[in-house]
Amino acid sequence: MKMTKINIKNVFLGLILVGSTGFVNAQTTQTDTANSTTTTAATAQSGNATIDGLKKQIETNPKDTESLAKLATAYQEASDWANAVDTWKKISALLPDWAPSYYSQAYAYQAAKDDANAKLSYEKYIATVKPEEVEQNKKNLAYAYFYVAFAEQQSDPAKAKEHIAKSIQYDPTNQDAVKLSKALNS
Repeated sequence: MKMTKINIKNVFLGLILVGSTGFVNAQTTQTDTANSTTTTAATAQSGNATIDGLKKQIETNPKDTESLAKLATAYQEASDWANAVDTWKKISALLPDWAPSYYSQAYAYQAAKDDANAKLSYEKYIATVKPEEVEQNKKNLAYAYFYVAFAEQQSDPAKAKEHIAKSIQYDPTNQDAVKLSKALNS
């Protein structure tokens, strides 16, 4: 069991290194929808072999969390957000204390424009990060707190202020968080 956790952590670290650039880019880049649709279809087609192979692996061992993480990532790369969310949920059920699966769920929900579930998943991520993991998760925590603060700014301004303060504590360089903090506190 210990080897599985080490492998999962290594997989996630790899996903962070590979996916963080795409994640940041996805948050800040405007795309042409005609090109985006064509690219998504091509990605889905080329990713099918990978996805199919991983699905077969998981059929033989449904609790193979490392393969599930790879499958969820493959779905994300193909912009198949519904399957990405479902796969991350399976991982969360198998490893309920593994915070990165909740962050990844939130990311997939956010990409699918499901803001309510994205907010819930970011909150679950925040609650699941262990104290000894805070340092290595500062950027993700900062974003999760920012997202929750942004979502709550109208319905619960006091809670939004608390969350934005935490976001800035973890990443004082995030200008969007600084702007939201100024707006909330004015």
